[in-house]
Amino acid sequence: MELISNGPGKTNTGMKKHGYIISISLLTSVIVFSTLMSCRSTKKVAVDTKDLSYIYNPTRSSFRPGYFINTLSDESAILTVRFLSNDLFFSEANPEGVPTAGVVINVKLFLADQGRILDDTISYNLNIIKDAGKREYIYNIPLKIQEGNKYLAEIKILDRLRMMVSQAFIPFNTLSPLNKYNFISVGYFNKNQLFSQVLRVDEYINLLYSRQPADSLYISYFKPFGEIPDPPSMMLPQKTVDYDPIRVVALPYSDTLPIMLPREGIFLCSVDRNIREGYALMNFGPSYPNMTTPEEMIEPLIYLAPAFEIEQMRSSSKPKLALDDFWVKYGGNIEKARELIRIFYTRVVYANVYFTSFTEGWRTERGMIYVIYGPPDKVYKNTEGESWGYRKPVVKSSWGGRYSVKEEYLFFNFKQRENVFSDNDFYLSRNETLVTYWDQAILSWRKGIVFRLDNPADF
Repeated sequence: MELISNGPGKTNTGMKKHGYIISISLLTSVIVFSTLMSCRSTKKVAVDTKDLSYIYNPTRSSFRPGYFINTLSDESAILTVRFLSNDLFFSEANPEGVPTAGVVINVKLFLADQGRILDDTISYNLNIIKDAGKREYIYNIPLKIQEGNKYLAEIKILDRLRMMVSQAFIPFNTLSPLNKYNFISVGYFNKNQLFSQVLRVDEYINLLYSRQPADSLYISYFKPFGEIPDPPSMMLPQKTVDYDPIRVVALPYSDTLPIMLPREGIFLCSVDRNIREGYALMNFGPSYPNMTTPEEMIEPLIYLAPAFEIEQMRSSSKPKLALDDFWVKYGGNIEKARELIRIFYTRVVYANVYFTSFTEGWRTERGMIYVIYGPPDKVYKNTEGESWGYRKPVVKSSWGGRYSVKEEYLFFNFKQRENVFSDNDFYLSRNETLVTYWDQAILSWRKGIVFRLDNPADF
């Protein structure tokens, strides 16, 4: 199989809006999701702004812009905002009677490496007129920057008609003219800007370098990162890509060069062979972020089952049947097994949506916590990372005829790690959470009970 193909073999379908589907043959469990992008979400305006738990809760998300930052020079950058047509609310309740969406974009640009000092603020008030033939609406916002800084762009977008706010935090830096922020990927056929580093198996792209002219493009191929994070109760070093590329391919650089990556793995694209910097592209297989085959669905079960049981399912001549038997054994009956499958793999897929970095989202430490514990009840962010809180059982007390209710939370703290491949790489700060209830959570799942810390005995 070729590592890299630079000639199209089939037509690119462009940026299609699609659902996320999970299926299993015998139990016929099918789950469909609307398209989501990581690190963005929706809330009602009245929600406490300090708690950002809605960003990882799909039931509270419906307005999902896409974001991309590209540095054009040492003094200027472009923030690109994408609205999918289906995400916007168009109304004819205006003097012209024309379907129009109203959106306000507010951007705060912070110096992240200087104590989060506010460096600039930008605001745009948009009236977006509906075009029946458009799938997406793209807006470019200029940013003033300086060389040698780390930045954090806090973006809040208000849908004026629905009074809904989408919020995102986008890090970038101007430390090198060779790093990932100096590249843009676009579809080869439709020339539409791509907002994800994850490509399909048969997808052709162009890679654009926005700085000085480049002679060559070097594509380093790294094998897929197949490690699984250790349980949160284990004080072990975090895992990352610490191996060299298997192969480096040199191509003559052109912004019209068609590139297709048919092999699963990590591809680092650079204009300097001697420096490990550039724009990374990932291929996680034809169905990602979905789970559509038994072989794919067996892998996340490593969180619930011992290694020998996983290996038995992997080597089974009938993996569908082995997977069904696994869930029926823990659920006790087919109906309970279907419910366990629905919840477990829903979490797996959304972990892929929210936490994808240089590996699949469910393989990350945030993905592990999300799959086993569910969406967090509290999320707080700062320049170093984010904290997740899970509500413990409510403590009720009485004194002098008065009753009080106290809420306590189990917190997991994640630190952002600088990574040449992805800005979405976070590791669990294990020494900050000594009591994790991990064993109780796994035992609950193995008894056929979906674990909830605030109601551990109920399904």
